[in-house]
Amino acid sequence: MAANGRSSDDIAIVGWSISPMVRNTDKTEVQMLLEVITGAVEDAGITRADVDFTCAGSCDYVAGQAFSFVQNIDALGAWPPKRDSHVEMDGAWALYEAWVRLLLGDIDVALAMGSGRSSTADPGLIYPMEMDPYYLAPLGADASSFAAIQARALLDAGKVSERQMAEVAARCRRDAQQSDYAQVAGDFDVDALLAEPYVRSPLRKHDLPPITDGACAVVIARADKAREMCERPIWITGFSHATELHNPGMRDLTSSRSSTLAAKAAGVEEAPIEVAEIQSAYTHEEPVLVSALGVGDAAINPSGGPLAANPIMATGLVRVAEAARQIRDLGKQRTLAHSTSGPCLQQNLVCVLGGNG
Repeated sequence: MAANGRSSDDIAIVGWSISPMVRNTDKTEVQMLLEVITGAVEDAGITRADVDFTCAGSCDYVAGQAFSFVQNIDALGAWPPKRDSHVEMDGAWALYEAWVRLLLGDIDVALAMGSGRSSTADPGLIYPMEMDPYYLAPLGADASSFAAIQARALLDAGKVSERQMAEVAARCRRDAQQSDYAQVAGDFDVDALLAEPYVRSPLRKHDLPPITDGACAVVIARADKAREMCERPIWITGFSHATELHNPGMRDLTSSRSSTLAAKAAGVEEAPIEVAEIQSAYTHEEPVLVSALGVGDAAINPSGGPLAANPIMATGLVRVAEAARQIRDLGKQRTLAHSTSGPCLQQNLVCVLGGNG
């Protein structure tokens, strides 16, 4: 048993780094990762040699290069050799794998990272290729087209209005003015937003996330090691993810059952959540996720969220870093980070963080 009643199997976040979020970077993915990995280990007060396990989240389709994740290992350094893994998912899932790896108990420190350069190609052409090859890929529908189908279902069910969606965009981008990592921020008039034409009906430009290049890295450690590394570790008190059927036509798009299951497994309902950083890349997704996660009383995306910066494959891990920042730098005690993947919120991950102990 570690100090203050925590088990030695408890795991905490001890450092992180987020890159600048830009529309088009002139850096390679390796260079972006090099900066955030260096920043994260320095934030944790360690060196690369102290990290026992690494796991990356990236996407070859987004990078436009087969096995690009192998090249990204250059950012970690070749020596000393260490255990490494990769997920073709957001870096939040890389963090989940790193968390599970530390639970085995034979190593103490792990680093998770996520990176993406969406500016290198047209997302409308890339993402349809990731759908199932028999029923969805032949349709050629991109992520925004699937999101529009879900938004229409919510509008027809009376669960959201286009004005509410515009208000979400205006609030997120207003709050993003306080963030160092926002790509789109400012004061926007809701009526002016609603006067804009549709991009994918019923979605207008403000309902969509920006195309963003960016990266993030997070360092976690087992309890005893975490206490050696920093005065106030941010404890991962619950971590879970769940998935639903891939085909949106076989799901109720007006809710997110997998989000609810993941939230319950992560213990969200055990105590109030003060701040929730959720991966609501489209405006209509926010009310769906707030209801499904049970975080209606929490402050939602004070960083601006994905509507202010959306680095594919790092957006979810940024949510974890922002939720951790609320505890370490802004005095909150219990926060939540959420990530999603797949069409219309198919897969959902929930990470609950605590500052006590």
